[in-house]
Amino acid sequence: MTHPHIVTLLTDPARPVLETALVESLRNAWGGGEARWLDLGIAAEFGVAEVPENRWQVWQDLQGMGIDMAVQPAEGRRKRLLLADMDSTMIRQECIDELAALAGVGEHVAAITARAMNGELDFEAALNERVGLLRDLPEEVITRVWQERITFMPGGHLLVATMRAHGAYAALVSGGFTSFTEKVAQALGFDEHRANTLLAEGGKLTGQVARPILGKQAKLDSLLDLSTRLGIDPAQAIAVGDGANDLAMLHRAGMGVALHAKPSVAAECDLRVNHGDLTALLYLQGYARSDFAA
Repeated sequence: MTHPHIVTLLTDPARPVLETALVESLRNAWGGGEARWLDLGIAAEFGVAEVPENRWQVWQDLQGMGIDMAVQPAEGRRKRLLLADMDSTMIRQECIDELAALAGVGEHVAAITARAMNGELDFEAALNERVGLLRDLPEEVITRVWQERITFMPGGHLLVATMRAHGAYAALVSGGFTSFTEKVAQALGFDEHRANTLLAEGGKLTGQVARPILGKQAKLDSLLDLSTRLGIDPAQAIAVGDGANDLAMLHRAGMGVALHAKPSVAAECDLRVNHGDLTALLYLQGYARSDFAA
């Protein structure tokens, strides 16, 4: 029997709770092929003849156990282009919220950010409003936020290094700011980065960003531009993000992953990772732990 679809089960590498009995039980129930362990206790996969009708009910049941599940076509899983959002994806924080906290308007800005990322507000208008509240903030605060408040999402370095080691191109595409994407891209090994530029005069932020603003459409355009430049189809790209401004990019890429995403965003994506870290994107492509770049 052929198995044109792959079921992937994975969990947080820091809590390896995936058990053989569960994998085998689900494989038997769905008439799947032999299970392949990608990382013992963390990730496994098996082929199925068709997409199970009760996949989302099973997905929901597994969520309560701390396990993510994905069902996708088996063919063409290894991608040649990685596009990644930055805030709350490659790093744990929202940079603009951290800047706002030091400007004394943290709670107000964080509330706007949450609504914008959930798709309740226009991204560009919300960005302009939030950046306006940073006016006259000393430019050196950016360095302070980077050094004191920014932490990386687990698995990011492994994701980028492994994909690049296997010939893929990695781009960081953010609705945030170049003053942070430059540092994150360098630290994690991305080939390039795209983001908005905070404007400053006399050592202080002006409360404005350079035009044009990089938002939802620009992220999609980046996917299309990079695909053309690399001579590949967008189907050969994997994109990851968590906010409403990532959706166009996630929908157009061959593999769009909603990582620890806002509920309204996750609901629009077939590939949802709520428990795993960024190495989940490697397991979804069929990489085993032994394939990871050192």
